[in-house]
Amino acid sequence: MSTSSVPSPGRIPGRRIGILMENDFVEHEVSYYQRRFTEEGAEVVLLTRLWGQRSMSFTGTEYRAPVTVTVGEDLEALDYTQLSRFSALVVPSGQVSDRLRYSEDVERPAPAVELMRRAFRLPNLVKAFSCHGLALVSAAPELIRGREVTCHNNLVGDVRNMGATYTNQDVVIDNDLVTTRTVNECHLLARSVIELLDPTTAPAGAGTGAGAGSGADTAAAGGPA
Repeated sequence: MSTSSVPSPGRIPGRRIGILMENDFVEHEVSYYQRRFTEEGAEVVLLTRLWGQRSMSFTGTEYRAPVTVTVGEDLEALDYTQLSRFSALVVPSGQVSDRLRYSEDVERPAPAVELMRRAFRLPNLVKAFSCHGLALVSAAPELIRGREVTCHNNLVGDVRNMGATYTNQDVVIDNDLVTTRTVNECHLLARSVIELLDPTTAPAGAGTGAGAGSGADTAAAGGPA
């Protein structure tokens, strides 16, 4: 008699995870997040500023294959009600944070910065930043003041000037805030987000860094870039 196994729903079924998008993103990083979160049952949504258009296409740093973000995924439209439908927001590596922090009016914060202000007021929403991602909140330093973080070496002085406590680790979890040192730790960022959202996983203590990634996660991420 043959038997068939029932596919696992994953560790975080029904969760919604937003990934911020702009030109010069790191393709293997974003594709890894999409694959890893999806296989754990989450819905992955790419978010960007659409500038009043119905869709925009972006290219990455290496393969230049276009990725399109459409209306309904405009970060400017994410008020508190819509934002509360997300379980996590991820700011990836590359030039995403630098491009999204642009404001045509220097007296007004960029919409992505205002989005981060709303996000940090929601403690149940996980905020994850990879590599240079924390540059997005440089115009709102109060968001990470007093928080323990890690980041790319080039950004250490910036995060210290923002009042954060730099921790020399590959990944740091401070309650609802996850930060990783470089794009090479994308597997650690994804694993940390999944563990924080998995109701069966005890959350890491505030300000503690996770250890090295598992072999499976490292292999799936394709190893160092």
